[in-house]
Amino acid sequence: MRKSEPRIVLGSTSVYRKQLLERLGLKFVTAAPDIDESSRLDESPDNLVVRLAESKARAVAGEFPESLVIGSDQVACINGKILGKPGSRSAATKQLTAASGRKVTFLTGLCLLNTATGRARTLCEPFHVHFRSLDSGQIERYLDKEKPHDCAGSFKSEGLGIALFERLEGNDPNALVGLPLIRLVQLLANEGVEVP
Repeated sequence: MRKSEPRIVLGSTSVYRKQLLERLGLKFVTAAPDIDESSRLDESPDNLVVRLAESKARAVAGEFPESLVIGSDQVACINGKILGKPGSRSAATKQLTAASGRKVTFLTGLCLLNTATGRARTLCEPFHVHFRSLDSGQIERYLDKEKPHDCAGSFKSEGLGIALFERLEGNDPNALVGLPLIRLVQLLANEGVEVP
């Protein structure tokens, strides 16, 4: 008799992460983690995203025994300074102006928590975006078209945002959107879930 595979849970309300996970063709459910996402005093950006990814997974774990819970968190940084989600057009304009002609590093924390064993595997996946030099007209036209106010870094790389870049650098382009699928597939394989 074949042992049934554990349920897979995405501990996130992000539509972007949900769309990415759907690409793997796995059955999964989503759950909304309720955690404090504030950084701690002197906490590095990479430690922050790993801690928050695990916190998100653990926040929903109690509802899903015998499951694999995925938690993820992301920050964008320029020279180690975290850029939050802009939330408004004026903040997005400031972020894109600051990114113009520079490298922005996206750090994505990933956690796969096995609720049957309590074991959590965590990692931080970096991805670098080298921006073209942008003038105010380009920034304003971009913001008119995509309104990326809910995206760290103020752009959507899966849309018109790609036109803002000079080049991309990293192992997994999905990490830029918020869920490093290549590393997630490896973590899932360690738990006996084969994709494809």
